[in-house]
Amino acid sequence: MKKKIYIVAGARPNFMKIAPIVRALKTNNNLTYKIIHTGQHYDREMNEVFFEELGIPQPDTFMATGSGTHSQQTAKIMIAFEECCQTERPDAVLVVGDVNSTLACSIVAKKLSIPVAHVEAGLRSGDMTMPEEINRLVTDSISDWFFTTEPSATAHLRREGKLDSAIHHVGHVMVDNLLFQADKLARIDTTDFETSQFKTAQAAQGKQYGVITLHRPSNVDNSKMMHQIGSALMEIANELPLIFPVHPRTRSNLDKFNVDLGPNITLIGPQAYMAFLNLWKDAAVVLTDSGGLQEETTALGVPCITIRENTERPITVEQGSNVLAGTNPERIITEVRKILQNKGKRCCRPHLWDGKAAERIVAILAKELL
Repeated sequence: MKKKIYIVAGARPNFMKIAPIVRALKTNNNLTYKIIHTGQHYDREMNEVFFEELGIPQPDTFMATGSGTHSQQTAKIMIAFEECCQTERPDAVLVVGDVNSTLACSIVAKKLSIPVAHVEAGLRSGDMTMPEEINRLVTDSISDWFFTTEPSATAHLRREGKLDSAIHHVGHVMVDNLLFQADKLARIDTTDFETSQFKTAQAAQGKQYGVITLHRPSNVDNSKMMHQIGSALMEIANELPLIFPVHPRTRSNLDKFNVDLGPNITLIGPQAYMAFLNLWKDAAVVLTDSGGLQEETTALGVPCITIRENTERPITVEQGSNVLAGTNPERIITEVRKILQNKGKRCCRPHLWDGKAAERIVAILAKELL
């Protein structure tokens, strides 16, 4: 009999990570799966369109837990997922990343004595003010199998006492998905994308452009910090047109804190995966506080400035195109100017970021479960 795996997805970054795992599972004769969508992100732009674009089957279970405080959201997910597991018990639960759904479903599974596989395990920023850091630590403290993306993650898990036999450096499913989607993007008509219209307008003027994403609470939930980062972005935009797909909470705070980004920064709504990839893959620079985008830009060799004081993905700085600039406006501006003057760092794609991480994960799980 085939062994059944519950694959948990709840927030936007999860969807890109489970897509290659689902593709790999479809070709395995010993494993079957169900997709459990917790509903942590619940508007169309934040989930359903991603399933369509990424070729992921519609979820077998949709919990619609919605938003709330971290405690409220985690509790709602735990209650709903426990009922799901008790109705039809899986042989394993696979969680990805570091969102509240990752934490909640890991705890539920472990208390029901269901083994847990954590994809993207072992990443550490050392910043305990980040909710994601707490989610990573708790999830890894109870997981049974750890699938890591880079050597630093493996080293963290070893220092924390995890058995070598449970740790598997497999590469990165996010990069699997990126390479798959980039190939697909090259073969489709992109003229109807809102992002294509912006690119065309810049090209007509012979201009490069940069892309912004900001959503970390430490950056966008503080008025002083928002004004500080905004001043840097406005200065950069005097030299390089910028486009900013704005996260809903970030847009609310821009209004709340009266942050005016000026006429040279184009604000647009959240973008579907392909439309956003179409935008940033050709950017002169990406300015972000996203962990996933640090990795994706490294995979495609796009210059990236990370507006944070730390990163849980150090390989993107050591080998990739990422510069950890912090939040000081002068440093951010200086690092962007280096890139525009072709003085940016050289980079390479890290080991095992080859588009086959999901295949490795599925092969290991099949062996472990059988």
